Amino acid sequence: MQRGRLLIVLFCLFFCWSCSNLRIGQYSIHQKYPASALKEDAQILEKILESNHPSLYWYTPKEQMDVYFAETIQGIKDSLTEIEFRNRIAVLVSKIKCGHTIVRYSNQFIKSLTKNRAPQFPLSIKTWEDSLVVLANIYPESNIKRGTIITSINGRSNKELLDSFFKFISIDGNNNYYKSQIVSNNFGAWYRNGFGNDSSYLFGYIDSLGIERKETVRSFRPSILERSKMDSLQKLMYAFKIPTKKEIRKARRNAELSLKFDNTTSTAYMHLGGFSINGLQKFMRKSFRQIAENKAQNLVIDLRDNGGGHLNNSIRLTQYLSKHPFKVADTVVAVNRNFEYSKYIHQSFWYWFPLNFNTTKMQDGKYHYHRFETKKYLPIVNHHFDGNIYLLQGLSTFSAASVFTASLMGQDNVQLIGEETGGGFYGNSAIHLLNVELPNTKIQVTLPLFRVVLDKDRPKGRGVMPDILVKPNSFAIRQGVDLKMQVVKEMIRDKR
Repeated sequence: MQRGRLLIVLFCLFFCWSCSNLRIGQYSIHQKYPASALKEDAQILEKILESNHPSLYWYTPKEQMDVYFAETIQGIKDSLTEIEFRNRIAVLVSKIKCGHTIVRYSNQFIKSLTKNRAPQFPLSIKTWEDSLVVLANIYPESNIKRGTIITSINGRSNKELLDSFFKFISIDGNNNYYKSQIVSNNFGAWYRNGFGNDSSYLFGYIDSLGIERKETVRSFRPSILERSKMDSLQKLMYAFKIPTKKEIRKARRNAELSLKFDNTTSTAYMHLGGFSINGLQKFMRKSFRQIAENKAQNLVIDLRDNGGGHLNNSIRLTQYLSKHPFKVADTVVAVNRNFEYSKYIHQSFWYWFPLNFNTTKMQDGKYHYHRFETKKYLPIVNHHFDGNIYLLQGLSTFSAASVFTASLMGQDNVQLIGEETGGGFYGNSAIHLLNVELPNTKIQVTLPLFRVVLDKDRPKGRGVMPDILVKPNSFAIRQGVDLKMQVVKEMIRDKR
């Protein structure tokens, strides 16, 4: 009897698993959704944003956003693929001008793309303004090397390419330079999103003599490369120990968090790859103790690839460096405590609690997070650093990382070196980020819950500006020179 029940249970589990796999297997990134389903998804998204987004009309007036929603919904007259619909929604959402409100493909789209191993773009490319410069080429025999200036791809000019990508990207305010960094992070994916995959690409480029030339570079399939790499790895298996999962996690953490000393210049170099890394506060305590023991006079903190994370960690780091008590923000507000469309919002139940227990409704009708509006944070006395501070920032410095650099901006022992941050100087929409999944296409949209005004007297719409601007250039990329770090080291030597 028990054995019979067990067989029935196993059969049911196998049947459900088979059906699930069948659904995934049947999904195609080229399949089309009927116009009615797409319109329903767009209408649901509009209602969710109107109900819960704290900054829907911060940069774009309601009347104009209503027009954008209406044009998007009415413009859906025929069936569309997920790529086509996602692009339309991304253009719409970008009008909000919130860098935390991001449109992503469905999980089934991502799984299908990974499984099918579509041909990949062969170059890694850095962009800024209208410049495209090669960071890496999958084919070492090609004439297009690291540092090569690209002038066109498949007959499209740089400006034409970037303009076609930029319209899909959400940013804080009007910081269009941040869009260049987003494209640089995965140029090939943005090209595929805008123009599809090609079997080869015709690149216009400038050679070492300054002459414009053209070269065709074929795409590549990761599965073939990975197989060749695996063959090589298998030959080395007996010669080298294969790292454990714990060792891999430790290596990744060390790449994100590091502290090094240069005793010749009495300088500590700290790299922080994010503010949500496990063990970050322990790392900070240990680091500032070591800095004090080494009696370092200079501290360089590299935040160029720091996309933000937990605000509490950003605050703690500020406490080690700030000379004065400080407040996080002038206002931190939500527009609604409840989730009317909770069935489309992942984990909305858990975020209901901080909204209802940590906020107070004020006369403006909004729900204020008083902990960040009123609390004064005191500098940490033990191992507080009072020497010269150099903060390296860039376009990837975002959210809590830009809050950190902004909080120390103007302090007499602090210098900001690099480029404008991607995160807003005036404020942003963040604190708690939820995931919206539209019912028909399963496209995902990030929903922030709080609007944060860091300082109402700051200019609105741009990132944190550096004290010393250091832009990228093709020569430095070709030579592998870290210009921003080079400038900092020269400043330290000159001061000595």
